[in-house]
This record gives sequence, structure tokens and C-alpha cells, in this order.
Amino acid sequence: MSLISLIKSNTKIKQIVHQMIVGNARPRWWVRWFVTPIIHHFGKKSTVRWSTRLDIFPFHKFYLGAHSTIEDFATVNNGVGDVSIGNHCRIGLGSVIIGPVNIGNQVILAQNIVASGLNHTYTNIDIPIRLQKVTTSVITIEDEVWIGANAVLTAGITIGKHSVIAGGAVVTKNVPPYSIAVGNPAKIVKQYNFETKEWQKV
Repeated sequence: MSLISLIKSNTKIKQIVHQMIVGNARPRWWVRWFVTPIIHHFGKKSTVRWSTRLDIFPFHKFYLGAHSTIEDFATVNNGVGDVSIGNHCRIGLGSVIIGPVNIGNQVILAQNIVASGLNHTYTNIDIPIRLQKVTTSVITIEDEVWIGANAVLTAGITIGKHSVIAGGAVVTKNVPPYSIAVGNPAKIVKQYNFETKEWQKV
């Protein structure tokens, strides 16, 4: 039996290891300093600004592609699901990414965007919501997408290649490739027509 299997199969050992790794909802300092740089991928010439809150745990994968930047005051958390950010991406100031989230290449996230693949359950009214289980569903952002400031991406959605999400939009459903979506909830207002080579109103 491997060490990981042993930890997972024994509730008491699992609790002890969890307490050693997690402190006040974020990785303990020794995990941030010594574990994260070794087991997670940081691509060539990628940048994580000094004030970024990088809550990267060893439980799930974290991948930051080459020439990508996570800007100041952003938060990235892989505590409940993998986070993958492709090459030549920019995660804007104050944005929040909570896994599972999969971001392609050449993606621009503007300021204060929230992309959370996590949801809290609330069905049992006899238990505080914070003590109930969480559910996860991956958010997929395909290549060349641009997301405007203050947009919210909800769990389980996919944004297709080369699409644009307007500032302040709340995306609750999939957005097809080469589309422009606006509003709350977000609706498709334009799509690219490859025959006419123009963006056309829907």
C-alpha cells in the first residue's frame, strides 16, 4: 500500500495530515515555500505578482503556462479542484479563480473576475451551510477568450474559442466559440460569420 493510499484509508491519519497542510483555509507557510515550487508547474517566463494569494495545495494539480501572468491582488485556489492556466495568458488584478478551472492559451481575464468551479450545498436546514458538503464542476475557458472586468463565471460552464464576455456579465450557460455574450444572465448578442467574415447580431 502506498503512503497516499494509507493516508486516504485512515481517517485519523488523514485528519492529522490535513491539519499539517491547511491552516486557516490556506496552505501553511512550509507548503507555500517548499512544496508548491517543487510539485506544481510554473512555465518559462511566467509571472506571479508578489501580492497574489496563491492558495495552492498538493491535493490537486496547478499548472501555469509559459509567458503567463497572474496580476496583483488576484487569488488562485486549487483546494477542491485542478487549476490549469495555458500559455500567454493574463489573469487580471483582483481576479479570483477557484478550481476546477481549465484555461486555454492566449486568454485575457480583465479585473475582478470571479471564476469558481465550487458551489456550497444548502439543502439540510439543520446544518450551517459552511459545514455542508461542496460540489464542483469544471469551468473551461478555451483559447483566445477575452473576459471583461467584473464578470462572474459559474461552475460547469464552457466558453468557446475566441469569444468575448462583456464586463459585468454573469455566465450561467455555455458560450459557443466566436460569440459575444453580455448581461445577467449572459446572452449571446453576436457571432462571427465565417462566410461573410463579419460579426453579426443574433
